Amino acid sequence: MAIEIRPARQFEDVRTLVGPKKSLDSNVCWCLSYRVPAKQNLALQGRQRGEFVRQLLTEEVPPGVLAYDGGEPVGWAAVHPRSDTSFARSRKIPSVDELPVWSVWCIRVRPGHRGKGISHALLEGAVEFARNNGAPAIEGYPVDNGGAKVDLTMAYVGTRKLFEDAGFSKAADTESVINGFPRVLMRLDLCQAG
Repeated sequence: MAIEIRPARQFEDVRTLVGPKKSLDSNVCWCLSYRVPAKQNLALQGRQRGEFVRQLLTEEVPPGVLAYDGGEPVGWAAVHPRSDTSFARSRKIPSVDELPVWSVWCIRVRPGHRGKGISHALLEGAVEFARNNGAPAIEGYPVDNGGAKVDLTMAYVGTRKLFEDAGFSKAADTESVINGFPRVLMRLDLCQAG
């Protein structure tokens, strides 16, 4: 398997992973719920959601990375500076210090491609993307499920083990719970040794 991770720039590829399956008028997440303030997320309706994502893809730093298998988009990871996300103002997920950390908050693999290590490749790609864009550290907020099965609709945050396998360490507990599992703040220092 030769999975390639690239910055998210192609609208149709992002749509394949996080957009509506049929009509662009649908109010699917588009991975905006943590990326924009709650009021803005609620205000963006139907086609406006996709158009907003289309605009994000043209910014200097796009909103995430995509995994490709033989040129086909098979996975998505949302990764961006925490200061540009709702995590910057979260009452449930703490800030551990004042470093301008990045956050990775959504990892999605298309049905039919799961169980092939793509989520691991996506997380590694998100780490490299953050590092290449000057992040001093990167955080994730996965569930601490202790190996128990996580409902696929809630698995987008990842698991503690996925993050540990990528070299992250637990930095803090949170007050956030998904699918009955507590979320933990996992962190990886990206400071380059001189």
